[in-house]
Amino acid sequence: MAVRKQSGKKCRLLVVDDEIRIQNFIRSNLRTLGYEVVTASNGLEALKQFHASQPDLVLLDVVMPEMDGMAVLKEIRGFSTVPVIFLSAKGSVRDKITGLEMGADDYISKPFNPEELVSRIEAVMRRFRPDEPKIPDELSLGDITIDFKAHKVMVRGNKIYLTRIEWLLLSELALNADRLMTYEELLIRVWGIEYRDDIQFLRTWISRIRKKIEEKPDEPQIIVTAPKMGYILKK
Repeated sequence: MAVRKQSGKKCRLLVVDDEIRIQNFIRSNLRTLGYEVVTASNGLEALKQFHASQPDLVLLDVVMPEMDGMAVLKEIRGFSTVPVIFLSAKGSVRDKITGLEMGADDYISKPFNPEELVSRIEAVMRRFRPDEPKIPDELSLGDITIDFKAHKVMVRGNKIYLTRIEWLLLSELALNADRLMTYEELLIRVWGIEYRDDIQFLRTWISRIRKKIEEKPDEPQIIVTAPKMGYILKK
């Protein structure tokens, strides 16, 4: 496999997997690309390593002894927004949605190749270090007020809870209000280029957001569908 060196600041990754073979495989490939890699073999060790090494991103296995990946992620999200990518042999759409709802930033099914892994890591890191114009502190769109600084959304005066993926998706739509956002554009911006054709996946998440912000989710007036094209968030 042809590899390319990382440019700019070296990223520190925490790789958590109870299979030493997989740990070594990931560490070898990522170090070749210039990443700094620390490892852990179970959930409890992962939390200790997280506090000790302060990683820029975590690659986290789901099924592990001591404490599984879901429990580890729940602990991490209690004090940190560091991006987390799940690695799992469970690759159904339901498993992926559950992982993302828990607060993961991506979900990669095993087995995977090094190129896919690196591409996913880079896509997630771009979302956390985007080369984009400054985002406003607050944005009001009709009945919705979005506080980007506090990561808070108010709908008709009521605060609503959004998962991380719902927040990212709504933010993209809000920052481009009254403009058509194509399926491909939203999928790439929120999940990365590997998801650009997964329209049903996007529809599932749009439906979830509508249930939280629309008075009548089945007759949406805020996030409007442009048939066969994408979505528009109306001001």
